[in-house]
Amino acid sequence: MLRLLASRCARGPGARGVARPAAGLRDRCRAPGRRASDAPRNLPPSSEAVARPVGVCSMMRLPVQASPEGLDAAFVGVPLDTGTSNRPGARFGPRRIREESVMLRTINPSTGALPFQSLMVADLGDVNVNLYNLQDSCRLIHEAYQKIVAAGCVPLTLGGDHTITYPILQAMAKKHGPVGLLHVDAHTDTADKALGEKIYHGTPFRRCVEEKLLDCKRVVQIGIRGSSTTVDPYRYSRNQGFRVVLAEDCWMKSLVPLMAEVRQQMGGKPMYISFDIDGLDPAYAPGTGTPEIAGLTPSQALEIIRGCQGLNVVGCDLVEVSPPYDPFGNTALLAANLLFEMLCVLPKVRVV
Repeated sequence: MLRLLASRCARGPGARGVARPAAGLRDRCRAPGRRASDAPRNLPPSSEAVARPVGVCSMMRLPVQASPEGLDAAFVGVPLDTGTSNRPGARFGPRRIREESVMLRTINPSTGALPFQSLMVADLGDVNVNLYNLQDSCRLIHEAYQKIVAAGCVPLTLGGDHTITYPILQAMAKKHGPVGLLHVDAHTDTADKALGEKIYHGTPFRRCVEEKLLDCKRVVQIGIRGSSTTVDPYRYSRNQGFRVVLAEDCWMKSLVPLMAEVRQQMGGKPMYISFDIDGLDPAYAPGTGTPEIAGLTPSQALEIIRGCQGLNVVGCDLVEVSPPYDPFGNTALLAANLLFEMLCVLPKVRVV
């Protein structure tokens, strides 16, 4: 059985791990196992019919289910911050992102994307991580994502610190082979070890290189910046063939031309999007563990994600949201919107 637990806040009275659609929406939800193109799909309730504070705390108030079977895509929480090196709290990221996602609607008028008219989507709850053992957590994440990917479901992950991308990419590579990577972050996350440990949120992509999980000629890191302990902190990434785009090369400009180049680099092969919220300037996203000044803007984040439309995106994550450092929820609201944008660029989504 898939080792996923529905978030506590997604369980109403009498629930047993699976939240049902709001009253009046059940007739639009597909029966288990149906996958016909004309089958009814899960549709987040409109605030014109159901008040926003009403319902279970799931991503976009979608139904929560325990299995990925029959789904084209799913939101998955990984509430882990044991790999954090500075400010903790990312374990609460998935819950707060879900809370703020109540503001999201079903259609993207800016791009014309119709995700819920194109895909069967649900919230799979949270992976049951082991907060006291980081390596065991990686094992649990890997096992959970193997089952999600094997079911033909594209995962959109609510993190959690950036350690989680390593076991997720292990599962991705098992099905797709080495994948391309679009990595938005203030940091390259290619360190070798810290305090004697080789697994934490600063090392995931070095571990991925070592295990040949990445197609290194199709790895792009955008938004990189900050002070360093060496003169050339990007040497490792560039030596692997990664393209490293520094934040200062993005200042005061549109990133549409950059993404045209990235699209050519990625081609039609499988690629994964990993978005660390600290890639954005802390003026917009203060609720994170390792903030760096002079980062990207939210509009540039939209240009990056929307620039992936038409690519073979096989999975996405949004990591490092730490709600205790942003009591107003703006960082989580931004994260929820970026996850919606990721959903909108998945390969099967129709655009009008």
